[in-house]
Amino acid sequence: MKTYADINVVVVGTGFIGPVHIEALKRLGVNVIGIMGSSSQKSKSARKKFGLKKAYLQFDEILQDKAVDVIHIAVPNIFHYDMSKKALLAGKHVMCEKPLAMNIFESNELVSIAKESKLEAGVCYNTRFYPLNIEAKNKIQKNEIGQVFSIVGNYVQDWLLYETDYNWRVMADQGGALRAIADIGTHWMDLVSSITGLTIESVFADLSTFHPTRKRPKGEIETFSGKTSKQIETENITIDTEDCGSILLKFKGGAKGCLWVSQLNAGRKNQMRYEVSGSKGAIAWNSETPNEIWYGYRDKPNEILSKDPSLMSNLSQPYLSYPGGHNEGFSDTFKQIFKSFYDSILHGKNKEGIMYPTFAEGHHEIKICEAILESNKKEKWVIL
Repeated sequence: MKTYADINVVVVGTGFIGPVHIEALKRLGVNVIGIMGSSSQKSKSARKKFGLKKAYLQFDEILQDKAVDVIHIAVPNIFHYDMSKKALLAGKHVMCEKPLAMNIFESNELVSIAKESKLEAGVCYNTRFYPLNIEAKNKIQKNEIGQVFSIVGNYVQDWLLYETDYNWRVMADQGGALRAIADIGTHWMDLVSSITGLTIESVFADLSTFHPTRKRPKGEIETFSGKTSKQIETENITIDTEDCGSILLKFKGGAKGCLWVSQLNAGRKNQMRYEVSGSKGAIAWNSETPNEIWYGYRDKPNEILSKDPSLMSNLSQPYLSYPGGHNEGFSDTFKQIFKSFYDSILHGKNKEGIMYPTFAEGHHEIKICEAILESNKKEKWVIL
């Protein structure tokens, strides 16, 4: 029987998230055989740094390498569609970073190609794999909070607070017409839909760009990766993507929602929070304290559950790696999403566990994003 070690993987991308993929894959025991960066120098440097066998200099080299079974795509958004399409047509399974594509036409085509290929094709919405989010899913599935009335929350960061903060994501031609919503807001929307089982059916959005002009360094600084420089020459560039936005949501079945997304919230490095309120109770979770979850009640004391395998449901057990008191966090969610993905490659889709987000789900997030853009432009509700 084949194991993870029998699957050969190449990661494309050497920036912030590519190395996260490599680390998680190695922890699983998947055979990462190579990497490709945006330049020959970056490819070779990353190969040496991560102890891999091969540095690929061109994407076509990966496609033509019969030894490669899976390609992880962790590059700027503009390349997701083309690389995913070529990889599937070359017979490779694909795990792509979000968003899946730049528009619904591209993402819809990818869904069709993935279906025809019968290959595994996933989008890396990893936050649904925090153990306590799975515990929340179990509680809602068992009707312990009753009918869901509302889902509210936020995803906020501060890494683009100043006009001197710059990254390729602020440019629509590189990241897409939506920035904060597509980059982090879709994580929240995927997460709450996964937890509740509810589908977003219409949106009302109000988006804002508080820095219509930013100062781009001549020689890009990767702000999100923490690189800084003193007294660097800059040029003014016009920004046509949003810094923040509020979105009203309607879910199938009648539940209502409200999401605030911002990359200008000082002191919030990476906070995602949701609260699901129902007819029997409520559930709240905060990514800054991911190993705790809050349960709210009307007629008895509220509760806080700390992550502990002995206190959690059977649904959560496969996604717990450590005993109580030993925290699990960001990097562990990648291990768990990849475990779901590679288990599907080896054994077929597991309908009883937590399924990795598919291209179809990634396509739905693109549909939501385009509806949000339309809503903001027309100042009206838009039905998906």
